[in-house]
Amino acid sequence: MPSIFRPLGLAAAGALLCAAGWAQAVTDIGRPAAVIPVASEPPPKLVVYPPLAEPLARGVVIVQYRTENLRIIPVFGKAAVDVSPRVGHLHVTVDDRPGTWAHTSGDPIIVVGLKPGVHKMLIELADPGHKILGSETVSVNVPEPKASSESHAH
Repeated sequence: MPSIFRPLGLAAAGALLCAAGWAQAVTDIGRPAAVIPVASEPPPKLVVYPPLAEPLARGVVIVQYRTENLRIIPVFGKAAVDVSPRVGHLHVTVDDRPGTWAHTSGDPIIVVGLKPGVHKMLIELADPGHKILGSETVSVNVPEPKASSESHAH
C-alpha cells in the first residue's frame, strides 16, 4: 500500500510548491517599487567650480559642476517632481540677460562668444517643475584675444 500513496504524496508536494510560487508571483504583481519618500531625502545641493583656465584663455567658458541628492536629466513636469531619487536640471543665465536656458545633462556648461571682460553666470538648480532649489554665481573674466605673433615677411 505505501506505493499507492507515494505518487499522491509527490503530487501534493508539487502542488504546494507550485501554489507557493504562484502566491509569491501574485503578491509581487501590483506591489509598488521600493522608493525613498522625497521628504526624507537630504536636500539637493549644487557645487560649481571656477571656469577652466586653458579654454578661457581662448575665450571658451567651460564650467564644471556637480550635484548632490539630485540627478540632472531632461525630465520636466509636475509628475516628475515627486520622483525618487530626485531629478532636475539647471537654469543658466549670463549677465542678467533675458534668455535663461535649461541645462539638462551632467556635461560641463560651455559658453562661447562672450566679449572680453568680466561676466556673471547665474547657475540655478531646479526641480522638474522649474522650482529653484539652490544657486551659485560664477564670475568669468574673458581675456582679450592675443595678437598673432606670426610675421608675414617675404
